[in-house]
Amino acid sequence: MKYLFEKINKLTETLEKLVVFSSILLMMVNSTANAIGRYAFDKSLYFSEELNQFLIVAITFIGFAYAVRMGRNIRMTALYDTLGAVVKKVISTLISLTTGILMFYLAYKAVFYVIELHEINRLSPALQFPVYIIYAIIPLGLSVAGLQYLIAFLMNVTHKEIYLSYDVTDS
Repeated sequence: MKYLFEKINKLTETLEKLVVFSSILLMMVNSTANAIGRYAFDKSLYFSEELNQFLIVAITFIGFAYAVRMGRNIRMTALYDTLGAVVKKVISTLISLTTGILMFYLAYKAVFYVIELHEINRLSPALQFPVYIIYAIIPLGLSVAGLQYLIAFLMNVTHKEIYLSYDVTDS
C-alpha cells in the first residue's frame, strides 16, 4: 500500500510541478511580449489577456492540489492548537476524509460543466479555442486534491502521527 501511495505521490507531484511551472513561465513570456508589443510597436497581442486567464485557471486548480500535497492549504488552527493529541488526530482524520469526499464531489460536478461546454461548442472569443479543453483542468485539479486528502486520511488511519498529506506531518 505504501508503495502505491509513493507512486501516486511522485506521479501527481511531477504533473503538478510541470503544469504550474509551465503556466507561470508562459504567463510571464506572454505578458512581457504583450507589454513590449504595446509600448515599442503600438500593437498588443489580441489574445494575451485570454491566454493569461486560461493559465490562471490552470495555476489555481493544479496549484491547489500541490498546496494540499505540501500541507500548505489554508487551515484555521486557533482552536485546533489548544487541543490534545488524540482529539487533533481525530479532527485531522475527519477533515481529510470529508474534504477529500468534497473535492471528488466538486470534480464530479465540474465534469458535467465541462461536458456542457463541449456540447454547446463554446469557443474562446479571441483564440477561437474550445473552452472545454481549458476548463477540463478543473476536475483534474480537484480530483488530484481529493486524492491527496484521501491519502492523508489513510495515512492518519494507519499511522500514529498526524498527517496533513502523504509526507507532511503536523508538528
